[in-house]
Amino acid sequence: MPAPTTPVPSSGQEALPDLRLRAIAADDLGNCHRLSLRFKWPHRLEDWKFLLQMGQGYLLEHTADGAALPVVGSVVCTCYGEQHAVIGMLLVQAELQRRGLGRRLMQHTASQVNGRSLVVNATAAGMPLYRQLGFIQQDVLHQFQGSSAQPVLVSLPPGERVRPMGKNDVQRLLALDARATGMERSKLLLALLEMSEGVALDRDGEMLGFALVRRFGHGRVIGPVVAPDAERAKGLIAHWINTYSDSFIRIDVFESSGLPAWLDTLGLTNVDHVTRMCKGTPPARDAGMQLFSIVNQALG
Repeated sequence: MPAPTTPVPSSGQEALPDLRLRAIAADDLGNCHRLSLRFKWPHRLEDWKFLLQMGQGYLLEHTADGAALPVVGSVVCTCYGEQHAVIGMLLVQAELQRRGLGRRLMQHTASQVNGRSLVVNATAAGMPLYRQLGFIQQDVLHQFQGSSAQPVLVSLPPGERVRPMGKNDVQRLLALDARATGMERSKLLLALLEMSEGVALDRDGEMLGFALVRRFGHGRVIGPVVAPDAERAKGLIAHWINTYSDSFIRIDVFESSGLPAWLDTLGLTNVDHVTRMCKGTPPARDAGMQLFSIVNQALG
């Protein structure tokens, strides 16, 4: 059965092309990937596939055949439990921006989440729209990356060490992430563990934090990183920087974490930032556990 469609009315001084809004299907991923490449976003086709395995996407497309870029807009929404959803990959073809298409994609997506609070990592270009839709700034995420990070030694408190993760750590990882984020992300984390390497911060057999690393975009991305405090987070991050010092590494950290200045000293470059915003009740995090680095900007 074909996916339901929503007509997009033309508006503005110049008529819009005839567009329809519908759910993204597997056959659309190639066109969605081409759209994100136009914005020089690093997502591979595999990254798009993973996003659609975790959540639901919607697109705007030309109704007439023969368009050079059939898909002109996209958005992906990932629900975490019954309370929260994260929105990402909001893209509108450059020539059609400022025509209300991003607003329509967002409004349609918001109508599909059954009253969940919405979280988004907003680019500078997208912030005016999100503010108009009622989103409130929560934090700033800084994107660090590079292929010449300097090896670093971080001292941990006595009795603590960084060790490889094992199968027995999975349930503890899920619990720590829920405390750090205030969201129920089990589906996402279990899928990430299938494609990631992980290390745990351990004290006498108790797992205090963790850090995952996986292939993404141009190289490897470190995240999520969960720890009780910044110094322990540095120890986890340092493990992966030292392991992959000859590779392209990316890590997105919160401004409130205190880590941007430290990452600057390691030879990674702060290339961009986005603003964490929320509409509705923000996730209630445990004060004793913190998310330092995200999975990616689309998934949180």
